[in-house]
Amino acid sequence: MTINSRLCTWVLAVATGMAISGGAVQAVAAPFFQDQNHEPDYSKNKRYQQGMHEGQSDHAHNLDHSKKRHFKKDEDQKAYEAGYQKGHGN
Repeated sequence: MTINSRLCTWVLAVATGMAISGGAVQAVAAPFFQDQNHEPDYSKNKRYQQGMHEGQSDHAHNLDHSKKRHFKKDEDQKAYEAGYQKGHGN
C-alpha cells in the first residue's frame, strides 16, 4: 500500500510542477504573440497618405466613406484603408 501512495504522491507532484511551469511559460510568451498582431507602419506610403487626407476631408464635411477606392495591389488597398480610418477618426 505504501508503494501506491508514494507513486500517487510523486505523480501528483510532477503534474503540479508541469502545470505551474506551463503557466509561467505562457505568461512570458504572451507579449511576444501580441506584437505580431500590429499593423505594419504605412505612414510613409503614398496610398496611406491619400487615405488619410480623404478620411480627414470626409470627417470635416461629415461624409461617409463615399469614395470607394480600389487598387490593384492588396498592400496599397490595406494602406489606403488604414490611412482613411486614421484620418476619419475611427
